[in-house]
Amino acid sequence: MSQPEPWIVSAHNTATQSQNKIHDDDIARRYGFRGGLVPGVDDYAYMAHVPTQLWGLAWIGRGTMSAHFHQPVYDGQLVEVRSGDIVAAAGGETIILELLGPDGTVCATGDATLPAEPVGDPPHREAEAIDALPDTPPPASPESLAPGTAFGLPLRTIDAEVHAKYLADIRETLPLFAAEGVAHPGALLRLANRVFAGNVTLGPWIHVSSEVRHHGLVHLGDRVGGRAVVTAEWEHKGHRFVTLDVELLVADDATERTVATIEHTAIHTPRS
Repeated sequence: MSQPEPWIVSAHNTATQSQNKIHDDDIARRYGFRGGLVPGVDDYAYMAHVPTQLWGLAWIGRGTMSAHFHQPVYDGQLVEVRSGDIVAAAGGETIILELLGPDGTVCATGDATLPAEPVGDPPHREAEAIDALPDTPPPASPESLAPGTAFGLPLRTIDAEVHAKYLADIRETLPLFAAEGVAHPGALLRLANRVFAGNVTLGPWIHVSSEVRHHGLVHLGDRVGGRAVVTAEWEHKGHRFVTLDVELLVADDATERTVATIEHTAIHTPRS
């Protein structure tokens, strides 16, 4: 099994107008960065190009991917997703991934796996109400992010026009997404951010890592929501971290099915 070709992309900061001001040049510089950070969810999307190109719908529907973000990526940088050989692992195939900056700095590492056998569609279950986002979310703190705290993300439609713009923003060129009418894995990971950022009030914050398992395809026009529970909150070197277990769901009026489970970690309060 041969090594895939590297994927080179011009990074784009899609979040300059975000409430997360770590993506704003002036604010990011106050935290020691050269400028606003390209969102980690978009770095993840760049990395997801390789397993999507390798395995197509099979990976989008049942594969896994981990990504750990080590160094910032900045708008306009040419970044490269480099991969190792495809290797047999755990009854399927796995590939190691690195996201390299223009000077060769390793900005992110991870891996993607395609299980050998389809697991089938996730079971449908009776739909439950997904809590609305709070009108006034509490400030992010050890108390508001205590382990066991539950969050929800109301259903929203994956709009085809919005998704097409998203593909252009992340510089995705694979025709599969438009041809098959399926959502990009990075677009789904963005929803994990929204589960988090919609339920607490945050200052500048930094995405650290995500471990994603796909349980089914999400099609354009589907209604997707989420639930999450905080599993850990801690301090390290003056930063405060949080990890959430996120479940993304496709639902209609009567039933819902799980389409992704995500372990999502962030620095919710960077040290000054």
